[in-house]
Amino acid sequence: MKLHWLVRFLFGPVPVYFSALAILIVLTNAQYFGLVGVGVAPRAAKLASSTPVVSVMKYCDIFRGEWVPDPDAPYYTHKTCHMIQEHQNCLKYGRPDLGFLKWRWRPSGCELPRFDPLQFLQFVRHKSLAFVGDSLARNHMQSLLCLLSQVAYPKDVSANPTDQNKVYHYRAYNFTISMFWSPFLVRAREPEHDGPAHTGHWSLYLDEPDDKWVSQIGRFDYVLVSAANWFSRPSLFYEKRRLIGCSFCSRQYGVPDLTLYYSQRRAWRVALRAINDLENLRGRVIVRMLSPMSHFENGTWDHGGDCRRTQPLRANETAMEGRDLHFYEAQMEEFRAAERAAREKGRRLMLMDATAAMLMRPDGHPSRYGHWPNEKVQLYNDCIHWCLPGPIDIWNDMLFQMLLA
Repeated sequence: MKLHWLVRFLFGPVPVYFSALAILIVLTNAQYFGLVGVGVAPRAAKLASSTPVVSVMKYCDIFRGEWVPDPDAPYYTHKTCHMIQEHQNCLKYGRPDLGFLKWRWRPSGCELPRFDPLQFLQFVRHKSLAFVGDSLARNHMQSLLCLLSQVAYPKDVSANPTDQNKVYHYRAYNFTISMFWSPFLVRAREPEHDGPAHTGHWSLYLDEPDDKWVSQIGRFDYVLVSAANWFSRPSLFYEKRRLIGCSFCSRQYGVPDLTLYYSQRRAWRVALRAINDLENLRGRVIVRMLSPMSHFENGTWDHGGDCRRTQPLRANETAMEGRDLHFYEAQMEEFRAAERAAREKGRRLMLMDATAAMLMRPDGHPSRYGHWPNEKVQLYNDCIHWCLPGPIDIWNDMLFQMLLA
């Protein structure tokens, strides 16, 4: 009898109920029990919003504003999204300050709607989106993949899983995201000998758009083009297949140092003209302006420079200058010329001018938190790319608004 009573006491319905209840309380409040480093806002219950998504861009400049506190952020972490590039996986590699996650972008004249992954996927059903550019384009794409992971994961249908070019398909929505790796937007040849400091000279054919992406984007509904940072690498400039100049070069080539500003402007002009010249272009093209390269402090990127700030700057605390300003002005001038040409053809070329917002976020970079502290790697402090999750997630708030406009 005593044994029978003991079994009923331990495994009866009442103790099982209270045990299950205790486990549920612990799991749903894991961040308060110290079981996880940073909590993820429970958005899943809010995703099926009945409020129709509309663009605020008709009456508001979404690209000018300030960063304001967002206690609900982040909306994913490295534990809920496995599609983060290792070097941008700041939480995984132990970044100690997490306050940089708790901010959102507020335009001066309106509230920028938060990215709603379910409504986004419903909007892009039976459509396709292409990212064209460098590792920051990939950074942007992976931010989008992680935001969408709150609802669905895609299948990687890339022709070569190890290649920089990627294709992801969301079967339930028949939506495809592609990445075309083209860091210069024009045809380029890698240096035969390079190293961690990237001293080898690239060969850039500045009058030849990169056919790897130009020949493909006509079939996409949306195309997002960007490039800037790679023009800072030593390069040889070719036009009409003839060497005409270089950047970061000596007299050994017998041509003048035309500087990186020449190649950056020429490449943008040729790439945007190639887009306008496409006869079969059916979709909307969005051009994203540069992401700041000026957040290194106390040294350049290859001489100990770092980015260790822990919170955003305000608009009146920073100003664009130097290389960022030169690149930005050239990009804007070339975009305006291409925009006029597109309008004459009855097309629409759109501008994602996120530079000012990102200039205020020197706190959002991986710095040294893209690898384990004791790991022997030949990497510099990264003040170019963005932590995921992190400030770059607002690029997708902006992107959705632009698709809706």
